[in-house]
Amino acid sequence: MPLRFHEIAEGGHRILNPFTDEKLALLGEVARLRPGMRLLDLCCGKGEMLCRWAVEHGTEGVGVDISEVFLDAAHERAVELGVAGRIRFERGDAGAYRADPGSFDVVSCLGATWIGGGVEGTVKLMLPALKEDGILLVGEPYWTEEPPAGAHEAFGFGPDDFTSLAGTFDRFEAAGTEVLEMVLADPDSWDRYAASQWWTVSDWLRANPGDPDAAEMRVFLERARRSHVEYGRRYLGWGVFVLRRR
Repeated sequence: MPLRFHEIAEGGHRILNPFTDEKLALLGEVARLRPGMRLLDLCCGKGEMLCRWAVEHGTEGVGVDISEVFLDAAHERAVELGVAGRIRFERGDAGAYRADPGSFDVVSCLGATWIGGGVEGTVKLMLPALKEDGILLVGEPYWTEEPPAGAHEAFGFGPDDFTSLAGTFDRFEAAGTEVLEMVLADPDSWDRYAASQWWTVSDWLRANPGDPDAAEMRVFLERARRSHVEYGRRYLGWGVFVLRRR
């Protein structure tokens, strides 16, 4: 899906994943964050995690994303929460971003392991920036049960893109890490992320009927609604996994 479609659909979101405010707060707790810790967030979106945790835990960090629209929102959020002096945002390809070796206590990539071609490749990209005793936070979908044949096509996933929860653990282990903790989305988390986009896109279509992308956005809206209610709520899970080197 073109980046612009994401920017439109997630225009009303602060958290660009199926996580509620409560889930994000819980993740900060289980990650055992402490004041002064440095975070690198790849594909940071609107920077909500970095900004919120800077307030709640006294952390600092760097967010990288390719979207100017999202980064503009991230800058505004950092100013709003009074943490602009501790959080820096950079526009660029997160998969090509190279930080100084061992310079971060936490390196995260939530819902964007496509930057490394999957879990193992993304973990490989993340590890060089991580301190020896640091942790990774990886957000990843998984199938809660074997999906019907039509589910992959409905979401645009390849058959091997994602696997079961246990299979996801196997992928983390194959990447040389161990899972320390996890915070998983639930159906309500998914509704707040996926379903709330429908209203946003519907409003955009009403306001922009002559936009060159309007026809494709209409198709996107119908497909998003159908895939969520037919497959997503039952078969598709998502979680953030806390990892460290084995």
